[in-house]
Amino acid sequence: MKVSFVVRGRYSLARCGQPLRAVCSVFTLMLVLMPSVGWADEEAVLEQCDAPKGTIAVSAPQPHVVMELSRYNLPPPTSLLRQYIQNSNCFQVVERGRAMRNIQQERGLAESGMLQQDSNMGGGQMVTADFVMTPDVIFKDGNAGGAGVGAAVGSLFGGIGSLVGAVAGGVKFQEAQTTLTMADTRSTLQVAAASGTYKKADWAFGGVLGAIGGGAYTSTDEGKIVAAALLDNYNNIVRDVRSNPSLLESTSAVAQQNAAASLQAVSHRPGAVLSAKLDNVKVLDEPDRGAEVVSKLKKGEEVVFMGDAEDGYLYVQGSEAEGWVQEFMLDG
Repeated sequence: MKVSFVVRGRYSLARCGQPLRAVCSVFTLMLVLMPSVGWADEEAVLEQCDAPKGTIAVSAPQPHVVMELSRYNLPPPTSLLRQYIQNSNCFQVVERGRAMRNIQQERGLAESGMLQQDSNMGGGQMVTADFVMTPDVIFKDGNAGGAGVGAAVGSLFGGIGSLVGAVAGGVKFQEAQTTLTMADTRSTLQVAAASGTYKKADWAFGGVLGAIGGGAYTSTDEGKIVAAALLDNYNNIVRDVRSNPSLLESTSAVAQQNAAASLQAVSHRPGAVLSAKLDNVKVLDEPDRGAEVVSKLKKGEEVVFMGDAEDGYLYVQGSEAEGWVQEFMLDG
């Protein structure tokens, strides 16, 4: 009548006395079918960096993702990602979320003179976000008999079975897949992208969330699955960035080559009326700084852009002369 269980890796093997062998066989099968009560071989870890590689803002996911998360009483994962990033020491997190409204309110009070003097709050103090990270989450629904399995165990094992059944049938989805994209705010280049996947509950993951705090993402199995997928996802981003630092470069050699080979972009349409910013603006016979001066414009004197542009010079025609003028010397 004796029942004992030996835990080995992810599954449990039952050793039973003869009278309960059939019941134990069913229970052992249930343990194999229920990864939510499995034991992880390894503790989940958060990848680390020796020093921050820049500043980063975390963007909220698209509205349909937020709505889907709310079905499981989960908030947008932005706060969770911020915790991962902060504790990984790979980036410094800048506030661009809900708290930004309170920051702007405080700055508004300073501008209106409502705050104490010498509070040293004003323009030019906020740190620029070098990168923006955007998450996405996809669920794989778990309505494939889990609740029925739990009910069967419950009927076999009474009160203990009810607990096991709740674990087997309570998780509303079996797997979460996430993607994270990271873009450079200056060049708008996507510098890194990775995906993460996590299947129904590796309980050893709780140590990571317990260390940093995860709110709703630690209190439910669904939250733990999404949090673990995002952790796997973020770790992949960190590994990519560490192994290939050039990903974080704010310029693209390919883009620069393409720009040089493309038609010169101009800010004005042919026929636009422009005016000199200063007195003695030089009109040259060639689009070159050392070219011969054919005329000079007075401040405010108007000219017409003829449509040709080269190396930062515009070909213009005025009432007395025509030629090339440096674009930044003209308004209009």
